[in-house]
Amino acid sequence: MFEKIEVFLKRYEELSEKLCDPSVMSSPTLYTETMKEYKSVEPVALKYREYKKELSDEDETKKLLYESGSDKELNAMLSEELAEIRKRKEQTASELKELLLPKDPNDDRNVIVEIRGGAGGEEAALFAAVLYRMYSMYAVKHNYKTEIINANETELGGFKEISFMVTGDGAYSRLKYESGVHRVQRVPETETQGRIHTSTVTVAVLPEAEEVEVNINPADLKIDTYRSSGAGGQHINKTESAIRITHLPTGLVVECQDERSQYKNKDKAMRVLRSRLLKAERERKNSEISKERSIQVGTGDRSERIRTYNYPQGRVTDHRIGLTLYKIDDILNGNFDEITDALIAFDRAHSNESEKFQV
Repeated sequence: MFEKIEVFLKRYEELSEKLCDPSVMSSPTLYTETMKEYKSVEPVALKYREYKKELSDEDETKKLLYESGSDKELNAMLSEELAEIRKRKEQTASELKELLLPKDPNDDRNVIVEIRGGAGGEEAALFAAVLYRMYSMYAVKHNYKTEIINANETELGGFKEISFMVTGDGAYSRLKYESGVHRVQRVPETETQGRIHTSTVTVAVLPEAEEVEVNINPADLKIDTYRSSGAGGQHINKTESAIRITHLPTGLVVECQDERSQYKNKDKAMRVLRSRLLKAERERKNSEISKERSIQVGTGDRSERIRTYNYPQGRVTDHRIGLTLYKIDDILNGNFDEITDALIAFDRAHSNESEKFQV
């Protein structure tokens, strides 16, 4: 393990010098690429330096303990200090091992989140709005920026579907575990007899694709303009600023009507299309991952779920790891890091085992 870390440390030092090179600093593209690699190796290099410092402290303390002779008070103090150093050293070594695990290359990307009502009609649409609010509040807590791409709102304030961009360092690494079917059990606002209903909402999280990763032939695109519709769109109903792009070879359709500008809507729609095409290509290359994603996202049927939100009991259960928390209000207010951290820990623990779930 330490031979591998020495390679990281050497590369980190090389990149540190490279970032100070005038020829690199004068080239925005080269500087960005170098900085991206620098940030990827920096955590390992710094953690290894911390580990080496603890090794040095351990050796020094052991030496002092050996030289302390029969001084009981000094021996007790040094023994306590040595035990604390070894505890820190073990923790640092564990963190180093985690940092050396294979990293998802998409983790640092921005994401596109698509939420759609599944089984449950209007109640599913209302819960889709609840999830959108939850993710928006989560983004604020993590200093991410959200931007609506397209929304199909219902008369009662729900969403048949809504897609939005989340930008910020590590956005995909935190949100990728949200892909799948979310089940809600509660008394619907549309229900007058107080009966508990079960509805589902599907969530898809796509890492944003860069233009260079997906080559789209303009001749393969059918672009239509139309007037925006739905609640809240009155300011652009007068002009055909909404955009619908159809990718003819695959049949993929992307719509965007959130902006007043037709150009901005087209730009957003193209970003979504690139991300969907990139995802499709990756799934084509890896049939096993494709199968796992199909199982997770499914069709929105009540029996397919990754998480259940039970309002009467105030609980949220993530079925992939069997975690149940009785703090539904807190979670729906964007405080679901406890779930995400548990999923990340599970993912790391099973990173080299066949039962590792894919997202």
